[in-house]
Parts: sequence; C-alpha cells; structure tokens
Amino acid sequence: MREQPDPEPADGQVRIRVKAAGINFADLMARVGLYPDAPKIPCVVGYEVSGVIDRVGAAVTTLHEGDRVFGMPRFGGYTDCLVIAEDQVFRMPERMTFEEAAALPVVYLTAYNMMLFTGTLRPGSTVLVHSAAGGVGLAAIQIAKTRGCTIIGTASPGKHDYLRQQGVAHPVDSRGDYATAVRQIVGERGVDLILDPVGGKSWTSGYDLLAPCGRLVAFGLSAASSGTKRSLLHAAAQVMKIKKISPMKLMEDNKTVSGTNMGHLFGRLDLLRPQFAALLEMYEAREIAPHVDRTFRFDEAPAAHHFLHERKAIGKVLLVP
Repeated sequence: MREQPDPEPADGQVRIRVKAAGINFADLMARVGLYPDAPKIPCVVGYEVSGVIDRVGAAVTTLHEGDRVFGMPRFGGYTDCLVIAEDQVFRMPERMTFEEAAALPVVYLTAYNMMLFTGTLRPGSTVLVHSAAGGVGLAAIQIAKTRGCTIIGTASPGKHDYLRQQGVAHPVDSRGDYATAVRQIVGERGVDLILDPVGGKSWTSGYDLLAPCGRLVAFGLSAASSGTKRSLLHAAAQVMKIKKISPMKLMEDNKTVSGTNMGHLFGRLDLLRPQFAALLEMYEAREIAPHVDRTFRFDEAPAAHHFLHERKAIGKVLLVP
C-alpha cells in the first residue's frame, strides 16, 4: 500500500473514485513474473474497476461528474483514484451494484469475444468450458445458456453441485483425465466449442475432442503457473507440451484453433465497445449476472491472490479500497 497525490485528468480523460477493483488471473501471472506484458516492478496491476466520476478533463463530452461507471484500464486498477480515457469508460445500469460492475468487464468481454465473436457459437452446440467455476467460466456458462447449449464444465469435485445449479449438464473433474471423461459424454460426435485457459497438454487433448467444424479457443496458459511462486522450468515444460498444428492439418480435420487475449485488444475499442454494449443489454434482460465470491480490502491483496491461486474461488474476487 502506498499513498500518492490524486492524479488530474488530462484532455479526454475522467477521474474515477474507485469503489471496487476486479482481480484476474493475468494479475497473478504478472505478480509471479510469468506475464510478459506486465509493467516492470514496482507497478500497479488491475484491468477493471467500478466507481464514481468526480472530475472530467477538457473535451470530455459523454460523461459527467457523479456518473456511476465501469473503467477498463490496461493495468493500474488496484487504486482508489484512477484517471482513464473517456472511451475506456461505460455507464453502469441503474440496478447494478459496484461489486457486480467490477466483476463484469474482463471476464464477460473475454467470454463474449470467444463465443459470439470469434467462436461463432451456434444454438444447440456442445460447449466444453475449462475452469468452469472461475470468472470467465461462469460468464461463458451464462452466455451458452442463452443459446440452448449443452454445457460440459471442468472443475474440482467440490464445485460440481454449484455448476449443476448454474446449468452445467456434465461437470467433469479437472484434476484427472478430463479428455476420457468428456469422450464418454460426447462419443465420436465430439465437442463444438472448447474454451481453454489451461494450455500445455490440455490444448492437445482438446483439439482431439473437437467435432468436425469445431473450434478450440485458447485464452490463457495457467498450466505454466506452479503455484504462488515462479518456476521457469515448470513453465517451459508446459510450453513444450503444446502440439504444433499446421494449416494443412486444420484443413484436413475441418477444425479451427484461435485465441483471445483481452489485454491485447485494448487498442481496438471499436471492436470491444459494441460487444460491451451487447453484454449490458444481456444484463438488463437478466440473461447474465456476475457472481462475486469474496471481496478483500486493499491491504489484504496478498490473501486475495492466494485465494485465487489455491483455486478456492467460485466466480470473481474483488479488492475494495
């Protein structure tokens, strides 16, 4: 924890008094030194906040002091006072809480982009969601339900009852041979869409499970993390397990492999803003609802990170000033 003078918004920027900040797995990877995009230490991480605008810079035309908003910085979110560009801010729906708002932007945009933008999710598809009880996983489940999909979700057994309540027809133990379990469910037909943040061998197994015209979307490499401390040897071993697939192989198999990195899309707000607007419409229609597991104070940030590292969370974990 450090105290600094409040920043002043420049032209085209607004200042937000932060009420809650979301934690994402990228933050954890940055802390252990396995996230190449992270700023050099000392730095402030964090991709999403909610709060109230208390000052606007010159040339700001769409936002005003007192607006309740989401903010989507590229790093810098773990703070109680944030300056951010106007086009990276969205007004919150009236009935939304600050906790819900801080839990929505990154995970729901990631899920939407993978499923409805990149993954072209078709009604009635069979969808395999890895880390299904996490923030992106629960967002993906809710979106899949709007398309009448059959949902398979991997998680530790203690989370399976919760996943069933959320609409997962087939919870699968993430700690064992998930591919064999999934194959027993889908048979030779295969899976239409796989969302995989694990990487390593998991991507290879997932590719083999795809149905004709199936899509595997990679959105993380959590297998590279060995826990709360960095092991470059472990990370390298996981990278070595990634199967190399040529365009010729993709053509022969009628399969698609793609990737989503929300941090690398912040320069394409022309793509993200319409997706975010669509998500807010889904929220207003009560088709999606962010789930917050726990909130931690800023001075409890280490405990919050360890809570996620130890796979204890269901849904989102937040920091609150």
